[in-house]
Amino acid sequence: DVLLNVFNSYKNSLNFSADSPNVAQHSHHVIQQVLNHLDTHNKNTPRVRAGIVQVLLETVAIAAKGSVGPTVLEVFNTLLKHLRMSVDFELGESSRRNSSTSVSSGRGGKESEERIVQNAIIQTIGFFGGNLPDYQRAEVMMFIMGKVPVYGTPCHTLDTVKIGHQGTKRIQTMLLSSLIMVTSGFKSKSMAAALPPPFLDPLFSISLMEDSELRQLVLEILHNIIDRHDNRAKLRGIRIIPNVAALKIKREKISKQDVAFMKKHGQQLYRHIYLGCKEEDNVHKNFELLFTTLAILTIELANEEVVIDLIRLAIALQDMALANEESMPMFIRCGINALVAAYLNFLSQMIANPPFCQHVSKVIELRNMDAPYLLPEHIFRDKCPIPESLDKEDRQLYFQTADMAECLAGPGYNAERLSIPYVPQVTGTTGHVTLTPYLYCC
Repeated sequence: DVLLNVFNSYKNSLNFSADSPNVAQHSHHVIQQVLNHLDTHNKNTPRVRAGIVQVLLETVAIAAKGSVGPTVLEVFNTLLKHLRMSVDFELGESSRRNSSTSVSSGRGGKESEERIVQNAIIQTIGFFGGNLPDYQRAEVMMFIMGKVPVYGTPCHTLDTVKIGHQGTKRIQTMLLSSLIMVTSGFKSKSMAAALPPPFLDPLFSISLMEDSELRQLVLEILHNIIDRHDNRAKLRGIRIIPNVAALKIKREKISKQDVAFMKKHGQQLYRHIYLGCKEEDNVHKNFELLFTTLAILTIELANEEVVIDLIRLAIALQDMALANEESMPMFIRCGINALVAAYLNFLSQMIANPPFCQHVSKVIELRNMDAPYLLPEHIFRDKCPIPESLDKEDRQLYFQTADMAECLAGPGYNAERLSIPYVPQVTGTTGHVTLTPYLYCC
């Protein structure tokens, strides 16, 4: 509180505002002083540290439109360091208390106070990153991703034994949450520049983890980066959209750079969508985000070749749910079928192919009458009756490759490729990733 009062006095004395000519001259100095103060008080009470971070947020809010010079990465480095320390304090204290015979009655308060510090740091990271120009924001995105504990990443490591899986997941969750804030509104002319391999590969590694919340955060980050025309709000909620044209989807012709990106990284994207669909802890939100991912890929990055790839992926998902070689829960199997229905309904209208639309509509109509649990409006509703088995012999309830190939025959699409089953191409880690062992980058 004292520091905030001093800062406010200093700000007023300098007429320190976003439009002031003093910003470029003084913001660097003020931010540096607050960072130094945070380092000096790194072992103080959570309330004091949260107060210092709040001052930093106030400073950054004013300096956002000015130049913060070479301190950009230093700000993030300091904040991420204190984020990790706060988690260490919280979980280290919790571990010590759990190992002792007596549990302090103030434990919950201590932990909640550290959460205040952590949330303040995330808010500051998000606000600061979100106000940077895109070229600096891309650098910050790479910087933060480099700090996320990722399975098998070769980097300088810190011992995470004392915070364990819970602490590691906490840090992953908070860093990914900060990436969501930093990537919000980010616009890149090419996907190759926005999603370089040093960013994309660790992000996809996290998308394979056995944790539905982490997978949700990864998809939201991808949406922020890929959705350059702000169509997500129109696509919110997995459903059978009766008239896609009424959504007034904004799109442009796919650039040569983005075509090249999909040739290089498309299989990687498809594989992680495929694997993400069959995770047993998926909930309604996971399927919603997977639907949005497929829809945004179609809008932003799909030429004729990618359209065929996406249909092959959808067919493979349907086949996987029907074959059930991995003994998936019935909710997941129905959820996958509902996802495929919602997506093919969207895709058929986006490519404006009447025969394709008719085939998809016919399957959906029959499902409404005979198998509503294979549609998103039903399976994701509370207390939806779930069948004991799926009748894969009832072909009319499922999308048929031969029928779709016939619909797409003619100029434009290489429909023959639909007869080649999609098989996820392994590009590194196989299967899913458990929560061990991490190499911890901080």
